[in-house]
Amino acid sequence: MATGLIRATALGIALVATSFVTGPAQAQTATWPTRPIRLVVPFPPGGGTDTFARPLAAKLQTLLGQPVVIDNKGGAGGTIGADVVAKAAPDGYTFLVGAVHHTVAVAAYKKLPYDLDRDLVPVTGIAYVPDVLVVNPNVPVKTVAELIAYAKANPSKVNFGSSGNGTTRHLAGEIFNQKTGTTMTHVPYKGSGPAMTGLLGGEIELIFEGLGSAASYIRSGKIRALAVTSPKRSPAFPDIPTMAEAGVPGFESLSWYGLWAPTGTPREIMARMQAEVARAFEAPDLRKIWADQGAEPGGEPTAQFANYVRSETEKWGKVVRDNRITLD
Repeated sequence: MATGLIRATALGIALVATSFVTGPAQAQTATWPTRPIRLVVPFPPGGGTDTFARPLAAKLQTLLGQPVVIDNKGGAGGTIGADVVAKAAPDGYTFLVGAVHHTVAVAAYKKLPYDLDRDLVPVTGIAYVPDVLVVNPNVPVKTVAELIAYAKANPSKVNFGSSGNGTTRHLAGEIFNQKTGTTMTHVPYKGSGPAMTGLLGGEIELIFEGLGSAASYIRSGKIRALAVTSPKRSPAFPDIPTMAEAGVPGFESLSWYGLWAPTGTPREIMARMQAEVARAFEAPDLRKIWADQGAEPGGEPTAQFANYVRSETEKWGKVVRDNRITLD
């Protein structure tokens, strides 16, 4: 009987203790957010990730009723910013605006300071947009065929930039070299913004860039678009041929961006964030911004986005291994 009393007393204490632990946590989840939310963009301002993160943040700020602040932390192909979020408190106030580059990094880097699968949890997609091959207007080419001929006539003297070592834009250039027999030289930058600045300034001859961040420069004539890397032409730029149409079949590359949270972030908060992102895309003005950049909106359920991230990690891992790309 005494043993039963001890067990009952212990159970009562445990239940009371649990109520103190879960009660405040549940209350915090129910009232979230009560202060500013930080969206870490792991690239400098002006790149593709930034292009989509800022208008979405403005819309989320209205929907959530709290400031949504962009925090640019570029470098190392987006892995520095990803590490910041991986080590952040899982309280629902820090999210990563990641990209396809982070699935590449899993296989490309010899050692990462975080584990994408273990330390970060996919929340939902933000944007899906084809890449586009663009050149500085001073480069004497107007088609992909002319670029190939020009690169072969100037071996190792034609430079292509990227948003960093091991990013999809880097791999796109290497795959282009393999498929066309060219030997263009890779020049890594600390993000898409600096790479675009390098292209505009003539430091490099070309880049593979997300159609979204390149759109305004293409329309203004500051850069020349040669081909998109999607299976079909972009409705936003119907005059730009696909890479296959331009003579390089089997070359496809899609840039995409999404939200991750630190592992341990309450599921209720992640579900709320996913729902609000989906609601944000109901706004005609936001959908127009995406359409103008040739992008498809995200906002899909978390499980769907997580499956997509997993498939992309496997796909790009194979590309990295096949091309024997390793980064420190």
